[in-house]
Amino acid sequence: MSTAQHVPDILSPEFAADPYAAYRAMRDTTPLAWHEATQSYIISRYEDVERVFKDKGSEFTTDNYDWQLEPVHGKTILQLSGRDHAVRRALVAPAFRGSDLQEKFMPVIERNSRELVDTFRHTGSAELVADYATRFPVNVIADMLGLDKADHTRFHHWYTAVIAFLGNLSGDAAVASAGERTRVEFAEYMLPIIRARRENPGDDLLSALCAAEVDGVRMSDEDIKAFCSLLLAAGGETTDKAIAGIFTNLLLNPDQLAAVRADRSLVPRAFAETLRYTPPVHMIMRQSATEVTLSSGTIPAGATVTCLIGAANRDENRYLDPDRFDIFRDDLTTTTAFSAAADHLAFALGRHFCVGALLAKAEVETGVNHLLDAMPDMRLADGFDPVEQGVFTRGPQSLPVRFTPVAA
Repeated sequence: MSTAQHVPDILSPEFAADPYAAYRAMRDTTPLAWHEATQSYIISRYEDVERVFKDKGSEFTTDNYDWQLEPVHGKTILQLSGRDHAVRRALVAPAFRGSDLQEKFMPVIERNSRELVDTFRHTGSAELVADYATRFPVNVIADMLGLDKADHTRFHHWYTAVIAFLGNLSGDAAVASAGERTRVEFAEYMLPIIRARRENPGDDLLSALCAAEVDGVRMSDEDIKAFCSLLLAAGGETTDKAIAGIFTNLLLNPDQLAAVRADRSLVPRAFAETLRYTPPVHMIMRQSATEVTLSSGTIPAGATVTCLIGAANRDENRYLDPDRFDIFRDDLTTTTAFSAAADHLAFALGRHFCVGALLAKAEVETGVNHLLDAMPDMRLADGFDPVEQGVFTRGPQSLPVRFTPVAA
């Protein structure tokens, strides 16, 4: 029987400073807890979060996105269910897997990574978050959509405001207002481009979305705008933090960094373990469609459920020594880590499994290899100790490194 432990509130500075200690206490003593401030039930055990994510809509829905996502993105694919969801996922999914990803977008990923690395590879120092991680995924998405990368600053501003809105658990009015304003600004920017692309299609993802048709259904201008908004925010923020996270974890574990440097086939393992150990997204909400009894207690119908991915991914009942970063662990399956059959929860699971998981994998693997090639003796700047920040999404805010420059 567990002994009582102090469990800091998820909105407290103590929690923000070290959520992992709080997660451990939650799993032990309050694996199902009502949280008054967010009006939600919080769950933290792997088996409970896995069950919620794998549910096909009979017990848990994404109805919470009506108020959580729609104010900033418009109505997105994440809010749909049944045939509506299946058809729209079929419209957008081909671009993120198979031949389209390999033939059309891998060159885009490679080019954007090299362009960024070339700005600092000769200098002997870099700040991996500001110089690379925050820029790379947004540049890739803009390039894929055929947008002007010169607008990077606007894209970054928009997705930062959106992520702040999603993580605004305390209900800060200024954060909410900034997020809602982003929806208007992004629509003013994107809708004319979408209309122009319908008239004069190119060989880009935006044109493909305009032309895509499944079972007689095509995406409206509003559908496409909402998807692009979601793609910029979800694809930018999460891949940004994943790249920063993988290097933080490897730099703090030099033996594993040396192993990855020597054997690049270990990069997917390092990424999968980073997704488990320090996931970019720490919590995702769902709504109960009916009264549900989980391992940790009963949730009434119509309730918001906050699923703590960061806690579930470190559940000692699922992973051996879960608070240790270990790319060689044998209880995490790398071959399925980027599919709906993943045994970590960072991309969710089931029908709402992240449609961009393989794009993220391609970006992270490309980025890690390019950075290791450019900085073979990469090390943390003297005296620097990486610190994670964030509650809803979380990652290092800066990562200054030093290295001996090598010729391109």
